[in-house]
Amino acid sequence: MKKVLFTETVLRDANQSLIATRLKYDDFAAALPIMDKAGYYSVECWGGATFDSCLRFLGEDPWERLSKIKASMPNTKLQMLLRGQNILGYKHYPDDVVRKFVEKAVEHGISIVRIFDALNDIRNIEVAMDETIKRGAIASAAISYTTSPVHTIKAFAKMSKTFKKMGAHTICIKDMAGVISPQETYDLVSAIKDAVDLPVVLHTHCTTGLAFMSCLKAVEAGADVIDTATSCFSGGTSQPATETLQYALSQMGYDTGLDPKVLTEVNAYFKPLRDCFLESGLLDPLVMATDTQALEYKIPGGMLSNLISQLKAQNAMDRLPEVLEETPRVREDFGYPPLVTPMSQMVGVQATTNVLQGERYKTIGKEAVAYCKGEYGTPPAPIADFLIKKALGDEKPIEGRFADTMEPLFEKTKEELKGIAKNDEDVLSYISFPSVAEKFFKERKEKEERKTRYTIEVIE
Repeated sequence: MKKVLFTETVLRDANQSLIATRLKYDDFAAALPIMDKAGYYSVECWGGATFDSCLRFLGEDPWERLSKIKASMPNTKLQMLLRGQNILGYKHYPDDVVRKFVEKAVEHGISIVRIFDALNDIRNIEVAMDETIKRGAIASAAISYTTSPVHTIKAFAKMSKTFKKMGAHTICIKDMAGVISPQETYDLVSAIKDAVDLPVVLHTHCTTGLAFMSCLKAVEAGADVIDTATSCFSGGTSQPATETLQYALSQMGYDTGLDPKVLTEVNAYFKPLRDCFLESGLLDPLVMATDTQALEYKIPGGMLSNLISQLKAQNAMDRLPEVLEETPRVREDFGYPPLVTPMSQMVGVQATTNVLQGERYKTIGKEAVAYCKGEYGTPPAPIADFLIKKALGDEKPIEGRFADTMEPLFEKTKEELKGIAKNDEDVLSYISFPSVAEKFFKERKEKEERKTRYTIEVIE
């Protein structure tokens, strides 16, 4: 009996896509021992936007959060999403920082590091993958899936061969916008299986309504792992439901390794949380619906929820259709980058700015300027000449790998943070998000001082 494995995403991508990564540790802590018995291949619980969200919004140390999850789930492989040379931020970091980050992530409990580059620039994945392998973790090399005149099945299969040469343990098709069709899925999984003898993982979203069908076709083509979310946090911009696909695949004769009774317990735990988020408005029904327009504008779940939040904040929700129409135009100007972090934010912000200012490229964001310089890597297709000219003037783009131009940063920053950073993890948090981490350290210190004062008062 062929085995199909499941990665559960409720602790990372499902809640990132639906509620902008606002799930606190205390919200799900009691569910972890239950989840540990479910039989998942892995639980994606870290990386992506979780790190930023912990520091910025939740008042949590992301490293402590990871260690606590591991302590409560000793029998399950924990998985993270790493943005290659961007780590978990929105810009490139020097190689020494990338290596130290991977080292500490594995040390705190990560077993699988899924590594991608927003432009599918292999050079931006090499260091993170090399360090993952050295640390004894599973290196899952991800293809940022998208469609355009320059993105073809042949090109993706060629990428898979390169990933294998680099030492990848698995190949992931990362369809962040949920635009891969059942037939495209079957053809791509088949092509990768023909190209390399490595396990293939499918990660997709329900945004366009294709995900359930695409997962089934992936399995038929030989995919080994599929990403799913417990049902109350599934659908819409999230992943397809774990229980539904477990049920369907079991009937088709596949061994999923999952315990249906435990899956029901997991979902029962998260249902009240889902209802609370709906009541508070953080979970917008819009992101739970099917939107086939995404097949045209290629916007991933997390990006769509962020666009909605941005427009709400500016009382401009009525402009959403215009922003959605502008997005593919901006993407074409940018050289057809896959819409995944940080490119999704970059393209989304520029599209929103173009619409709200009533003039295309009246202003260009600093990240977009850096992109035009070559600080994010080589675009899939050339950036529009007019955009290069407007962003750079007479300045010439960088040649070669941008990280090669960067000085080592970790030890220098560690020295600067003496008396502030408690450990190497704090240093990495600061390097990733300086102002956010600084604020977090200050608030943490104040909490500790209040606790100390309270303890002294109680003793006295």
